[in-house]
Amino acid sequence: MQTYPLVCDPSVMARSGRMFLRSHQRSKDGKQHTYWSLVETVRTSDGPRQRTLCYLGELNGNAQARWLKTIEVFNEQGESRQLKLFPSEVEPPENDPNVARVLLNKVRLERVRQYGNCFVGLELWKRLGLDRFYEALLDGQTADVAWSRVAAVLAINRLCAPGSELSIEERWYPDTALDDLLRIEEGKINDTRLYRCLDRLLPHKKALEQHLKQRYGELFGAEFDVLLYDLTSSYVEGAAERNPMMQRGYSRDHRPDCKQLVIALIVNIEGFPFSYETFDGNRADVTTLEAILRLVERKYGKARRVWVFDRGIVSEENLAALRKRGGQYLVGTARKKLKEFERELLEGGWEQVRPEVDVKLASIPGGEETYVLCRTAARKQKEKAIRSRFSTRMESALKKLHKRVAEQQDRATDRKDSSPSSPGRRFVRDGGQRDRHGASIRMGGLARPPHLAGDARRSISA
Repeated sequence: MQTYPLVCDPSVMARSGRMFLRSHQRSKDGKQHTYWSLVETVRTSDGPRQRTLCYLGELNGNAQARWLKTIEVFNEQGESRQLKLFPSEVEPPENDPNVARVLLNKVRLERVRQYGNCFVGLELWKRLGLDRFYEALLDGQTADVAWSRVAAVLAINRLCAPGSELSIEERWYPDTALDDLLRIEEGKINDTRLYRCLDRLLPHKKALEQHLKQRYGELFGAEFDVLLYDLTSSYVEGAAERNPMMQRGYSRDHRPDCKQLVIALIVNIEGFPFSYETFDGNRADVTTLEAILRLVERKYGKARRVWVFDRGIVSEENLAALRKRGGQYLVGTARKKLKEFERELLEGGWEQVRPEVDVKLASIPGGEETYVLCRTAARKQKEKAIRSRFSTRMESALKKLHKRVAEQQDRATDRKDSSPSSPGRRFVRDGGQRDRHGASIRMGGLARPPHLAGDARRSISA
């Protein structure tokens, strides 16, 4: 059985999907008969399925001519035209320039490449206006490959299959259709060109952040009144002597032996990156907030923003700086602060905001802040498990200590019972003597005091 693609009216295709002429072979009365049916591919919840629209029976030459199919053929110059397509067993009309004959048994696939994900990534790139943005900033000088297109390759790679610049050149890019989508000549993308492109992008970091904020807000109506701020670190292997920012500090990657830098990231409530900055690797988290506030105000102006960050950034100086700027904040608080709200924690008035999460507002008389007390069933179970594990380890350690002390007392009692009347000397099982430090000195089988042990044949056994 063979199947041949049939290009129908676009309105029909929009409703029903791709249609096919399917041949069915049947032997009857010693003769081979070919019957035809019209089939369409439809999408279902279980995946694509084929549905028979009608049975055409046997087709003679005139009937089959009415079911001829067409295909679009591209030549080397990129021009296209519609050609008729016949099955291999049907003889096409002679001298017809609009007929293309395809031998299905000789058709094969070559250089299969990724297309769909790259096409979507490129469309997102264009929807965000990044093609025009970088064309204006980077394509002023003549280059083998426009730098705006190299930037597109880097961005689409981060979206589809994040990897190093070397892996882009050797593995990912050759298996994609980006060379056709971006019109890049073969062999022009290599790791050196990708690194050079990154160097050209860095000076436009501020302009890029402002452009993305504006464009993202236009497309999705995003708001940037609530900002989440946090820090992470990225380490490097090696000395990194030419980069003064690389220093040893608190490593979130558990690699204190490596130098690192600190990365500060600001996102809105939907997780869209608002801005980022880098700091020296030994910079303490609590000292970064003031610099971030100044940078954000320079880029986007002063506004009454709500800042959200964890306990590592909290200090009275930072909170005072936020209040001075007219900002609001929601921050984590040290556990020792719970002692001031012992009564509120025990009383009622809790409100459930989502399953197993209850909250309650509390304030300190005369204070400027309102505290949000939270309790969850999962956290309660976790605290119990932590205390149980800690008490179990303590009990096990105390039992081992008790056993060790009892054994030492027994040994001390045995030594006391076997000690001679002469002070400062002890008999040992090997027949030698020990000094007051516990060393046994022998020479020729006779034990001597340490000050007499000068022979080269002496042996000391602890």
